[in-house]
Amino acid sequence: MAFTAKKAHWQFLGLVLAVLGLMLTAGTSGVNNWRLWYVDDLSVISSGVAWVGIWRACFYSHVLDTFEFCQSISITDSFIPPEIVAAQVLCTTAIPIGIAGNLIAGYAVRHVYFNVNRGHIRWAFVLAGALHLLTATCSLVPVFWNMNSVLKNRTIDFPPEFHFPPAPYKQELGMGFIIGICSSVLLIVSGLLFLSYRQPVKLQKPNVEACDAEEKTQSITNQGAITEEGITREEGTENQAFQAEEKV
Repeated sequence: MAFTAKKAHWQFLGLVLAVLGLMLTAGTSGVNNWRLWYVDDLSVISSGVAWVGIWRACFYSHVLDTFEFCQSISITDSFIPPEIVAAQVLCTTAIPIGIAGNLIAGYAVRHVYFNVNRGHIRWAFVLAGALHLLTATCSLVPVFWNMNSVLKNRTIDFPPEFHFPPAPYKQELGMGFIIGICSSVLLIVSGLLFLSYRQPVKLQKPNVEACDAEEKTQSITNQGAITEEGITREEGTENQAFQAEEKV
């Protein structure tokens, strides 16, 4: 086997992107401004803009007790639309899946660079890549679902204690969608980098000692053959002087 670290630089980059992507995924879940509501009545919402996240709805006001007024949104509330419910469930699920994927990817990268336990590196990268793609899916589904609702200007029937109007005159996409898409892209790229890992195979070098021994043996054999051939020729050569005496 070749030294595996030479072929894992892209996977190290994938681990860096995966960590950044998971941080942005957590930020997507926690940010409040998924939807920007523009209202005409400024009696309560003084800034004229309210923002709705998947966990809270907030706005600035000069008439209420606090300058920034926020109300929590729970999954058990009957007024929230299904896309917000899905966002709460999937974004919460994405974080532990992403953490597991990062831990497995870190395990694989560590073993690559220390060149140990090479038999499980490939499968660790495959599992990490699959988990990161699953994390990206859990983030993209609620992002696009809520984006569709915003673009169609669908309203939410907030209860009176939220002090929200029945409907805004305009909605815009908030920072939550941008962060969610960026985090998903990073996780998809990192997942594909992990899945593309191929463990290199190194051809074995010939045994130098064995080759030297074989060459020495061949040389001795050749020398022996030459010696035997010389002896044979010497034994088979006629003595010319002896033949001359016999003729006399």
